[in-house]
Amino acid sequence: MRKLLSLLLVLVMMSSLFIGCAKNEDEVEATTAPATTAPAAESTEAPTQNVDGTLADGIYFATEPTFDEASGWKTVVTLEVAGGNIVSADWNGAKNVAGKDKKTTSKDGEYKMVEFGKAQSEWHEQAALVEAYLIENQTLEGLNYTDGEGHIDTIAGVSITVNEFEALVTEALNQGPVGSGPYVDGSFYASEADFSDSGWKDNASFTVINGFVVSAYWNGESKDGAKDKKTTSIDGEYKMVEFGKAIAEWHEQVQLIEGFIMDAQDIEMITLVDGAKTDAVTGVTIAVDGFVNLAKEALKLR
Repeated sequence: MRKLLSLLLVLVMMSSLFIGCAKNEDEVEATTAPATTAPAAESTEAPTQNVDGTLADGIYFATEPTFDEASGWKTVVTLEVAGGNIVSADWNGAKNVAGKDKKTTSKDGEYKMVEFGKAQSEWHEQAALVEAYLIENQTLEGLNYTDGEGHIDTIAGVSITVNEFEALVTEALNQGPVGSGPYVDGSFYASEADFSDSGWKDNASFTVINGFVVSAYWNGESKDGAKDKKTTSIDGEYKMVEFGKAIAEWHEQVQLIEGFIMDAQDIEMITLVDGAKTDAVTGVTIAVDGFVNLAKEALKLR
């Protein structure tokens, strides 16, 4: 009997030892094994090169979200891919007051980078060299930046900053083909025919690149020839909040409408309430029917 008890005791001890060892091994595996057996997610990094010619065919487009506070410009990039390769590149820009795009402004001799900036050539000429480099190499990867401002020494004849162009090329390729917008490219302007009883005559300006409205500008002309309407409001002289108990000044509400147009790319989305105001844009309580009519008059559909 005593031998039987001893044998049972030994078996119990061996069983406990085995269980303890198994537990310790499980703990080690849990800390070293992958957390999941699911396949790794595909990289969301933007393609910065196209050495194998496998890009999807189509039109790629990207624009900076805001205008530069100092210069008033924002960069716009349009790429065309055919047969898996980039076959055309358009580096351009739009002004915060609309009007001509940057490339046209430069070609027309109005950017004056040589005259005022002592550059070796005009902006559109240097932009063309960068565009050609991208098409030839199918990548901007490996550009040698010489400073934090975006200058390079990789492309002969280029002294302008190119970092914003490279960033938008990357963004455009990353998001894939988007096609072209609904409007005709160019600069467009419309003005009301007569001054209102308040002494203002509103106008609207637009810049369109690749069919997209990239700059929208709503302003007004004073009957007495003084400051324009937007400047009057910015300078605190329109006083719509003080006198009209508005939720924001005129120029602030106008900026919301301008931004809405650039985001929506569809004038019809500014739906009118009671024929004059809109509930489509939060923070806008001013009458917008005049601007909507001017936008429809100015912008041309493809």
